[in-house]
Amino acid sequence: MSDIADTHSGQVRHPGAATYLIIAAFLVVLTAMEITVFYVHALRPVLVPVLIVLAAAKFALVAMFYMHLKYDGWLLTGVFVFPLMIATVLMVSLILLFAYLSRHMVPIG
Repeated sequence: MSDIADTHSGQVRHPGAATYLIIAAFLVVLTAMEITVFYVHALRPVLVPVLIVLAAAKFALVAMFYMHLKYDGWLLTGVFVFPLMIATVLMVSLILLFAYLSRHMVPIG
């Protein structure tokens, strides 16, 4: 029995309920910022980049704390982050491709 307790004593302790509540409060604030940015007409020219940055911040908080990636080993984090980077590069590439093609399309007919 003591062998099991000894193997668990070397693990990193996860945060308590207070930390999760603080992160939840930050997520609420970021969501409120997203809603506010959408309704402020002066920010229309930079609306999409601002919303992407806010969404990325929310994603990072959820992934680090609620998915416990901050407390996992580098291998498990890499298994999550590497495909995410590939998907991000693919998505950005497709967006740029469609933006390029929409400007250079020849009308048919």
